[in-house]
Amino acid sequence: MVRERRELPVVAAGAEVMPFAVLPYDEVVAHDTVWGEHSHPFHELLWNERGASTAVVGARVWTVTPALGLWMPAGTLHSGSAVAGTWFRATFFAYHAAPSMSDTPVAVEVTPLLRLLLERLGDARLSPASRATTEAMVLDVLEPSPRGLLVHAPTSALLRPIARALDEDPGDQRTLTDWATELGVSARTISRAFTAETGTSFARWVAAVRAHHAVALLSRGWEVETVAEEVGYRSASAFGAAFRRTTGLTPGTFRTA
Repeated sequence: MVRERRELPVVAAGAEVMPFAVLPYDEVVAHDTVWGEHSHPFHELLWNERGASTAVVGARVWTVTPALGLWMPAGTLHSGSAVAGTWFRATFFAYHAAPSMSDTPVAVEVTPLLRLLLERLGDARLSPASRATTEAMVLDVLEPSPRGLLVHAPTSALLRPIARALDEDPGDQRTLTDWATELGVSARTISRAFTAETGTSFARWVAAVRAHHAVALLSRGWEVETVAEEVGYRSASAFGAAFRRTTGLTPGTFRTA
């Protein structure tokens, strides 16, 4: 399988001037693609027209979808990946254009109105007055969302085997006790390590990892029942309940027909 790696520069916030306040970009990637760590001089809203991709900042991994985008502040070091066929969108915002948005990466719900406005900015026939009006409307409706598909990846030697196992097989059924036995430590030690490194419990972290993988499969058109089995749930209803607790959304939100 062809895998493409792209290297982009690290550029300080505000180091370059954009021709417009809001500038859209989109691309359908032909191959599985990885973007090395880089940063932009302008703010960026990552979202997809089709498929799911990931964005990584430090040990935090976000899933980006047609429903949930990610605000990436100017100057923030990040990397990313997308599978072949993903139609990704990147909307760039001039450094001083969105002062009310977060200065750290944050989820953004791509509402029908926001999508319509962002797509309108891709029309080369827009007059300067129409563009200015549309840009102002985008900045007016753009706001952080409490929802987000975020996983904090543990990096310590103790938790790395667990993270690797769940990344390779999100349906892995080993419990906290199972891992404690396998790693030769107490369950309490692992539990404390998860809280310290990820800010959440082992069980909630596993649910987040499974949701992260599930979204990628749903966005490729997989049936909910098949996804549920693939990520370790005994039924679609159990999967749906866990998914809603983790993301605040239903699996159907992300499924491509």
